Amino acid sequence: MTQKGKKAFLSGNAAIARGAWEAGIRFASAYPGTPSTEILEFLGKYDEVDAQWAVNEKTAMETVIGAAYAGARSICAQKHVGLNVAADPFFTSSYTGINAALIIVTADDPGLHSSQNEQDNRNYARMAKMPLFEPTNSQEAKDMVKAAVKISEEYDTPVIIRTTTRVSHSEGVVELGERETAPEREFERNMGKYCVLPAVAKKLHEKVEARTAKLEKLSNNCEFNRIEKGDKKLGIITSGISYQHAKEVFPNASFLKVGMSWPFPTELFKKFAATVDKVVVIEENDPFLEMAVRAAGIDCIGKDRIPACSELNPDIIYDALKEFSDKEPLKSAKLTSGVKIPVRPPVLCPGCPHRGVFYTLRKLNCTVTGDIGCYSLGALAPHNAMHSIVCMGASITNALGIEKAMKEKIHGKLVAVIGESTFMHSGMTGLLDTVYNKGRHVTIILDNSITAMTGHQPNPASGKTLKGEPAKAVNLEAVCKALGVDHVACVDPFDLKALEETIKTALADPSPSVVITKRPCFLLKSYKPKTYKVSINRDKCVKCGMCMKLGCPALEISPEDGKTVINYALCVHCGLCAKVCKPAAITQATEEAK
Repeated sequence: MTQKGKKAFLSGNAAIARGAWEAGIRFASAYPGTPSTEILEFLGKYDEVDAQWAVNEKTAMETVIGAAYAGARSICAQKHVGLNVAADPFFTSSYTGINAALIIVTADDPGLHSSQNEQDNRNYARMAKMPLFEPTNSQEAKDMVKAAVKISEEYDTPVIIRTTTRVSHSEGVVELGERETAPEREFERNMGKYCVLPAVAKKLHEKVEARTAKLEKLSNNCEFNRIEKGDKKLGIITSGISYQHAKEVFPNASFLKVGMSWPFPTELFKKFAATVDKVVVIEENDPFLEMAVRAAGIDCIGKDRIPACSELNPDIIYDALKEFSDKEPLKSAKLTSGVKIPVRPPVLCPGCPHRGVFYTLRKLNCTVTGDIGCYSLGALAPHNAMHSIVCMGASITNALGIEKAMKEKIHGKLVAVIGESTFMHSGMTGLLDTVYNKGRHVTIILDNSITAMTGHQPNPASGKTLKGEPAKAVNLEAVCKALGVDHVACVDPFDLKALEETIKTALADPSPSVVITKRPCFLLKSYKPKTYKVSINRDKCVKCGMCMKLGCPALEISPEDGKTVINYALCVHCGLCAKVCKPAAITQATEEAK
């Protein structure tokens, strides 16, 4: 990637990528997950950085650890729940330390914009005893990566950069720098450092504790932990995006802006508290800083007033602390016109290859365990065809557990649904578990050729790498058979008749079976399907509502006569509606007619 001039308008994710490039990072790995996805996409544009999509976060973490051992400054990025997947190697890397710098990005999601929970990953830093940085804006995101690289190598430790959705996706002006040339290092065989046998790990733990004491001194004097003097009546301790919100509500207050938030800058907390009359800790989700402030013997306002659930904004902060504010901020979240904006529930896109699958599963009245992906929308109306969603890869193992609990009561009715990227991420072990433990449910792998939910990132079944280079595409059918599944069927999900018969056959099978639905995501630029015009004869429409059960946003009900109309601004002419319309009011032109 090339940059013109000394400044650029960058998102927090782009700024992290830029900071990694400027700091001499040579290797990067991740599994896509909002709000962290774009970090690797931006890094992939730099020729000097070997950036790759991993099969899952654990393999990404283990790969960057290996690269850091071998002398390449490296970075791993994931969303907050992705760090759960990578936790095993993550914790151990704190013991072993590094050779070249290792930066670990966790992008948290307060407010659950695209996640199944809103865990606060600052707690990981304390558990793993790794230094933690929290940028407030794009400039800090870039600068903190560069600072983290230096700390990583000076203190022999991985370093965490923790962002949140607003920091990751907000844009700001960033001062650009040149790329640093990293010192040459190579892998050294050192059993006492890299082989965490119990006897070795005991000694390494002692080193971690000594390192933590040194890092605490650094935190108390870190340039990113600064006191901003203001009205001494109110002192606010805050970090990350909460600083921006709090500054908007209390522009005249005194602030302790915490950028390096672990190890806790305890002495700085005490110094700041001594200069103000009242201390308020403002942070999203967990009382991470507040707990340390109280442990230092400082009386403060915190989660007794500031909500722990969802993300903060100036309105919420004002309402919680209005007695400290001179004037009410602009109510950004409220409408004053009285106009009600209609709710737009999320739906599968027009032409989505998953639509026919959920239509059929509901028709067959199956119990469906689901997974993480855009197909999670199958849980919503009108499909209502997904009955559990836990985490990546859990659909298959959830189904096995339900099967073990209900035995014959559920046989012939139970289906696990998983996307091909998620299957490779963490579903293959679940399928192997099912085979080994004599499960009998059906697993449907929704193969749309891409990791669609996070913005069309390639995966091992796509046939290309993050850099766009050709790669061997995994044969999903062969993988399933290698895992011990004897009955694997592939079907086009747009062929509703064949799809239904294939699922029925699989449900009747006394052994575990897999159905792979194969059709690319309709939004793929490289996908050019043959489509023929769909039209409707409204005189034939009997208002049966069968077409509406597809949940296609291009189908609407006329408020005048209650009959179906097609919104051609949205219709992609996939033809599913014509296949379910029994009165033949909706038809699709044939190739000959076209």
